[in-house]
Amino acid sequence: MLMRTDPFRELDRLAQQVFTNSAQPATMPLDAYRAGDDFVVHFDLPGVDPEAIELDVERNVLTVRAERRFPASEDADVLVAERPTGTFTRRLFLGDTLDTERIDASYDTGVLTLRIPVAEAAKPRRIQITGGDGGRKQLSG
Repeated sequence: MLMRTDPFRELDRLAQQVFTNSAQPATMPLDAYRAGDDFVVHFDLPGVDPEAIELDVERNVLTVRAERRFPASEDADVLVAERPTGTFTRRLFLGDTLDTERIDASYDTGVLTLRIPVAEAAKPRRIQITGGDGGRKQLSG
């Protein structure tokens, strides 16, 4: 379904720590699981405008980009700024068993939810075989 290792994730995390002013790295935490015939991914993106979210799929790599802007005006006297701002990127390496042509995306209460259907070719199916006597038998496959 989803490749558990992301070679770029650690590099992204380190680059964010080096190039951002905040002591806390900007992150895009996620949960991923299979529910029936769908693979579901939830990304935490609180305070992000839905118009500032981009989704791209290329060669089974799903890229999520989101931008959170600082809410105060430029002339404001900022006392504390702990929430990460800027552009966040997360890449997921999807397996061939997922139908990347039919991804459904929704955004509600700061959570981006993606539903990726399992490809028809990857679903379990029944295969009929014929026996030597011409009778048919069914096996689960």
